[in-house]
Amino acid sequence: MAEAEEQETESLEESTDESEEEESEEEPKLKYERLSNGVTEILQKDAASCMTVHDKFLALGTHYGKVYLLDVQGNITQKFDVVQVFGLYSGEEFHETFDCPIKIIAVHPHFVRSSCKQFVTGGKKLLLFERSWMSRWKSSVLHEGEGNIRSVKWKGHLIAWANNMGVKIFDITSKQRITNVPRDDISLRPDMYPCSLCWKDNVTLIIGWGTSVKICSVKERHASEMRDLPSRYVEIVSQFETEFYISGLAPLCDQLVVLSYVKEVSEKTEREYCARPRLDIIQPLSETCEEISSDALTVRGFQENECRDYHLEYSEGEPLFYIVSPRDVVVAKERDQDDHIDWLLEKKKYEEALMAAEISQKNIKRHKILDIGLAYINHLVEKGEYDIAARKCQKILGKNAALWEYEVYKFKEIGQLKAISPYLPRGDPVLKPLIYEMILHEFLESDYEGFATLIREWPGDLYNNSVIVQAVRDHLKKDSQNRTLLKTLADLYTYDKNYGNALEIYLTLRHKDVFQLIHKHNLFSSIKDKIVLLMDFDSEKAVDMLLDNEDKISIKKVVEELEDRPELQHVYLHKLFKRDHHKGQRYHEKQISLYAEYDRPNLLPFLRDSTHCPLEKALEICQQRNFVEETVYLLSRMGNSRSALKMIMEELHDVDKAIEFAKEQDDGELWEDLILYSIDKPPFITGLLNNIGTHVDPILLIHRIKEGMEIPNLRDSLVKILQDYNLQILLREGCKKILVADSLSLLKRMHRTQMKGVLVDEENICESCLSPVLPADAAKPFSVVVFHCRHMFHKECLPVPSMSSPAQFCGICSAKHRGPGSAILEMKK
Repeated sequence: MAEAEEQETESLEESTDESEEEESEEEPKLKYERLSNGVTEILQKDAASCMTVHDKFLALGTHYGKVYLLDVQGNITQKFDVVQVFGLYSGEEFHETFDCPIKIIAVHPHFVRSSCKQFVTGGKKLLLFERSWMSRWKSSVLHEGEGNIRSVKWKGHLIAWANNMGVKIFDITSKQRITNVPRDDISLRPDMYPCSLCWKDNVTLIIGWGTSVKICSVKERHASEMRDLPSRYVEIVSQFETEFYISGLAPLCDQLVVLSYVKEVSEKTEREYCARPRLDIIQPLSETCEEISSDALTVRGFQENECRDYHLEYSEGEPLFYIVSPRDVVVAKERDQDDHIDWLLEKKKYEEALMAAEISQKNIKRHKILDIGLAYINHLVEKGEYDIAARKCQKILGKNAALWEYEVYKFKEIGQLKAISPYLPRGDPVLKPLIYEMILHEFLESDYEGFATLIREWPGDLYNNSVIVQAVRDHLKKDSQNRTLLKTLADLYTYDKNYGNALEIYLTLRHKDVFQLIHKHNLFSSIKDKIVLLMDFDSEKAVDMLLDNEDKISIKKVVEELEDRPELQHVYLHKLFKRDHHKGQRYHEKQISLYAEYDRPNLLPFLRDSTHCPLEKALEICQQRNFVEETVYLLSRMGNSRSALKMIMEELHDVDKAIEFAKEQDDGELWEDLILYSIDKPPFITGLLNNIGTHVDPILLIHRIKEGMEIPNLRDSLVKILQDYNLQILLREGCKKILVADSLSLLKRMHRTQMKGVLVDEENICESCLSPVLPADAAKPFSVVVFHCRHMFHKECLPVPSMSSPAQFCGICSAKHRGPGSAILEMKK
């Protein structure tokens, strides 16, 4: 038995290898395994001739007329020598001995029901056995006289069978034969190329005979068409030819499984020989079919088999197909997700296998996502695709620290630590510090830039900082001026909170991050003696930082530190003055000299804006340096406008500036001095004539011009004076018109207002006697005077008009205009 099992295993492996030779790159739809155990024992002594499948049991018939009941693993559960019907789950049995060979038998699909105790047998005739009400079995002939019946299939209330002439269908309910489908190729011997039948559903029969396939649909006949015809009829909905002879059929969803007998011609001898049978999955169409998959099966003794020796049975409700040959039984199953992944791994399609496993992780049983992922990483490493392999580690290894460390050491063995470094976990999980240090040392030996990048990107707590600092120092001994290493060392010092050393390196390198470092870690106490260095590096940023943090480094401290660098001192004090004119007032005197030395354009704005600089000191410095504009401003500010004007005229020789200065001061004596100074200078006279018209009467200047003096552009200047005069006249007239129009408009408005009526009621009082204006008795005559100011008086309470003052007036309002008590005095009079 051990030898037999070993031979069987070898045979199966040969079958698999041979199948792969003809297999295309497309993934097969089915997988195959050979039934062993009891089947092997049976087929060593006998040959299989047929099989039927029900529930989890197989019934295998042999050439010697034996029937074996097997389980799905192929173990024998019972053996029969005669035709016998018995219950798998009950004690019910039927025994019968026939006088002629029985070729086929079929049981009612619902035989377990008491109303369906029926089965048929096929030989020379088709017999129907039924159990009567007395529990006796009676038989009746359904058909005979057309040769042996070799195939019967029972579905629902329909029985289909095939004999030498064709296929018939019988309706067990109406006891009527409803169709006859003749066979197409009568040249084929029906005993050598038997018909294959299978029901797809209760009304669809599939017939395979020779190379022809027909799909028949059983339909109900309309009542008007019945007459003497059966109530049902059959319509062939699809018919097509196949390449090989059909040995069996089985439905698979909307597709069809076909077992084919194949004959091929030898290239050497040019003789036909029996090739391996094929199991194809096809998609039926109306007049043709589309091949979905095709597998050649190496069954035992296939070289000696004929078409009639193969049978295809299937298990309803699950995709299981049994290929039966005289010496072998092979089970075909639909490939599940595990089989799909096996095929992908076999084809080295690891990425697709990993994706399939992730999608179907709840359904796979034999594979683990992690195992597939690790195999994928190994495959990429073997191909030399180290970067891709390292990138896949992130997804595959996830948070498994042990696997991460294992893969890092594997990358180290092949000298590819750099490839995996960008993908190492930095938070969850965290690997051993030795792992990170190992990678940092690798970069430090060969790639300073890469080393610096890792130091910037990795948190400082992943590795032993002191170890890496010492390693960098050792390398700096060989290359002390390497800016990359120095910058990285400064970063390491920062991680270690050794900010002082980090700051010194940043300042030495003049690195832009020095100010960020100071702000971030509040290092102002460490830079009090490094202000000059910061100013030399970037004076603008340094000054902004110092001014923003006056509470940490005082103005006095900064000025003292910059005492030996007056140009930097000026930059600091200038920006301080721009921010606040009063904060640095104690240094304004010093700033005069600093502006004069380093920034003269801003000296005059400083003198104008500062209220704390000593004018005498400023004047002295400006006079020493011959700063005319600044001196003129200081003289005018100190009240010496005539000296300032004289300086403009004598030093600058700029009549426009002198005129502008005179306009600003708006002093008649200053204009007189300007005219006297300019009277003998024709260009100055021209300037005065062009600009003096709006401030001084031009006649005063014209009368002083010496007769015969040649003045450039005199005519244009006089024309301009006249035009300016005309313009002034026009402006005055325009203003007068506007004033008159506004006065008239206001007068009309006042007149309209005064013409309006005034309400007088019992609440109003006389402003003189303070009694109600209206009498209590409305019938009594009264006289009331109401002024435009809305004050009211009894007429008798007002003064009597006189010759000197004939008009009456409001005593209250006239008192406001004439002074306190004037109206009371008049009232007393």
